[in-house]
Amino acid sequence: MGETVDEHIAAVMRMKSFIASHLRESITARDVAMAAGYSQYHAARVFRAETGSSPFEYIRQERLTAAARVLRTTDTRVLDVALDFVFDSHEGFTRAFSNGFGISPKQFATRPSPDGWLIPFQYLDRTRLKQKGQTVNQTAVIFTQIVERPTRKLILKRSKTASDYFSYVEEFGCGDENNSAPWDVLVGIREALYEPVGLWLPSNMRPEGTGVYAHGVEVPADFNGAVPEGFDVIDLEPCKLIVFQGEPYDDADYQTAVGLCMERIGSFNPEVYGYAYAPELAPRMQLAPAGWRGYIEMLPVRQM
Repeated sequence: MGETVDEHIAAVMRMKSFIASHLRESITARDVAMAAGYSQYHAARVFRAETGSSPFEYIRQERLTAAARVLRTTDTRVLDVALDFVFDSHEGFTRAFSNGFGISPKQFATRPSPDGWLIPFQYLDRTRLKQKGQTVNQTAVIFTQIVERPTRKLILKRSKTASDYFSYVEEFGCGDENNSAPWDVLVGIREALYEPVGLWLPSNMRPEGTGVYAHGVEVPADFNGAVPEGFDVIDLEPCKLIVFQGEPYDDADYQTAVGLCMERIGSFNPEVYGYAYAPELAPRMQLAPAGWRGYIEMLPVRQM
């Protein structure tokens, strides 16, 4: 056809923009093609080449994701949400939602959580997957959630050079519970607000000559207990965190499962839902991996 890559990208953006503004209306292949300025065949071919899915697969994903947000943030009945997003029936919507997200619409709408919303990451990954041999089975289903953190303190044991968990444990040695030696100290802090975490420290919280990675635990802002010898304290301001939680996995497959989750998290763009990463507000944190609950990681964000 003689079009450039930039022209294809622009055409796909036009198609996506049209889809986004008509999610609650019937959309035909002709409608999408007209938005692109191409024939139906060429529009579908270009769309798949740029996104990895057909226009109608993308429309289904966008409708389900939008429906999930409505279910999570309003009291709208499941049937009304299904009809609003052009599903023919309650049953058809429930089947599509359950297949896509691994949970029924009703369960999703009523699942207890802190402030925020939960949307399966399977449909939030807008990146193009170019890896050879990529399959649906390799796509991690990750739930995301926005939570509020109050003013608090962080007690941590800094490293000299560590950049990840393995180099940290190499520097400090293993503790009694097959974690790091500092971890054993952190679990003994009775005033802790949450469980200990692995930390990737932003530059504004990392003195010169210290490593990026550390282990720490959050405590109340008015904490006045004893700080373990050799540990530091950082004051943390209130902030929002985006929490990523992967599917449960077999502990024997720990490294593969966690590696895949971290890869998918790294490709997530929070701006899709009106947030931007704010690393200056808090460290990036990872909970101790446990197969029964899946891998969990948290990053600070601010609303755009």
